[in-house]
Amino acid sequence: MRELIIGLDLGTTALKIALFEKSGKILAVSTQEYPLLTPKTDHVEVEPKTYWQSFKNGLDELRQKTQFDAEEIKALGFSAQGETLFFLDENGEPLRNAIVWMDNRAQDEAQELKKKFGDETCFKVTGQVSFEPCWPASKVLWIKKNEPEVFAKIGKVLLIEDYFIYKMTGKYVAEGSLLTSTTYWDINTKDYWQEMLDFLGIARKQLPEIKESGEVVGALQDAAAKELGLSPNVVICTGALDQAAGAIGVGNIKEGGFSENIGAALAICVPVNTPTFDPNRNMPLHYFIQKDMYMVHTFTTGGMTLKWFRDVFSQSEKVLAELLNTDAYDLLGQEAASIPPGCEGLTMLPHLTGSFAPDVNSKAKGVFYGFTLKHTRAHFVRAIFEAIGYIIRRNIDALADMNIDVTELRSLGGGSKSKVWNQIKADITGKTLITVDCKESACLGAAILAGKAIGMYSDIEIACQQMIREKERFEPNPENRAIYERGYSNYKKLFKDLESMFETAY
Repeated sequence: MRELIIGLDLGTTALKIALFEKSGKILAVSTQEYPLLTPKTDHVEVEPKTYWQSFKNGLDELRQKTQFDAEEIKALGFSAQGETLFFLDENGEPLRNAIVWMDNRAQDEAQELKKKFGDETCFKVTGQVSFEPCWPASKVLWIKKNEPEVFAKIGKVLLIEDYFIYKMTGKYVAEGSLLTSTTYWDINTKDYWQEMLDFLGIARKQLPEIKESGEVVGALQDAAAKELGLSPNVVICTGALDQAAGAIGVGNIKEGGFSENIGAALAICVPVNTPTFDPNRNMPLHYFIQKDMYMVHTFTTGGMTLKWFRDVFSQSEKVLAELLNTDAYDLLGQEAASIPPGCEGLTMLPHLTGSFAPDVNSKAKGVFYGFTLKHTRAHFVRAIFEAIGYIIRRNIDALADMNIDVTELRSLGGGSKSKVWNQIKADITGKTLITVDCKESACLGAAILAGKAIGMYSDIEIACQQMIREKERFEPNPENRAIYERGYSNYKKLFKDLESMFETAY
């Protein structure tokens, strides 16, 4: 009988379920989208039953796509969006809709926490650079002030991974990689921050037990097994924050590793062996998936910039891509490949929604600088590719200032599909860039954690060796080094010189 693992990725607008063999081969994957509710300005919610029903629908689709026996599935692990918050009563029933991480309602509460504790304390205790409306502590305080009838009935406060674990096992369990950004968890002690709990009015008994990532929680409850059509022998295991799971899924598990995920955002994950705090307080620190390891984790606008360009200026490519049964992004990549490195002097700042670490400026804007009559649309496409490469380089330099030496890059997400873009990133950073076969890196990372938890593999490193297959390597081209050094210098100077103008821009 085969030994199969389910990797469940709980995303913002969709969940993905992937079924893996022990070798890492993916047998089938299902993507189930769900709507976000926006009842008021800055409010973003999802009904808890929507998440659960989507999971059930995804399992049904897996059964349609591939044949497997329920007893073959040995374990299930999680990759999960951070910060999305659930409030349950004493009987484990939701008291209200889940508040999604991007919900921005708790602005006044975030300011109250800043005033009470200070952002410097926030960073030292939690690893997060400042109190923000998206963090769960701010949202708990909002519930306390604005929905006192809900607050009075709270039996448990859970994150989305914790909620699914409860639904499957009846146990309340959380893990550090997801707890880090709650700002009520102390990254130094790996325990709840009591002073914050006291201020929020939340007792420890209202929060889940803390485990490491990749640990066994328990078997699937009989009732849940019947509802899901799975065996009660399936072992449910703790998982990880989605970006951490994605890092595992491409083999980024050791200090010196660096994974970049270009989707709507550019997310960066860098494992470190000790809690390494940025002296400039720009680079957030998270708990990682291996015991007593940590992760510098940042994000900024990434693929969103290219999507904007495609949607606004490349309608013909979208039509042509449909006719040719290809992707408009591939056609844009072909255009970018026709332009020499450096874009013949064209430089772009891709900050369409502000810039994030290490150059934090919420008012930053997108800029194309230096174009002349000789520049074509293809130059503008390549300038976007190069701009994201410069952001990656900027993060590597910031890490060097923290005495973190990056040895290689591992790429995942939509951006990793472009050979042109991968070569640009390797050339700009001067680092080898590696891609892997599996397109569902976060699901694979979740499966690796579950496989390790049940003893299918002796440790995470062995699991990665057996389940991950390298696809391509992109070595930096020394002929382009001088060109990109000049381009990178121009990128940094352009950002710095325009900072005062960002303050007055619309």
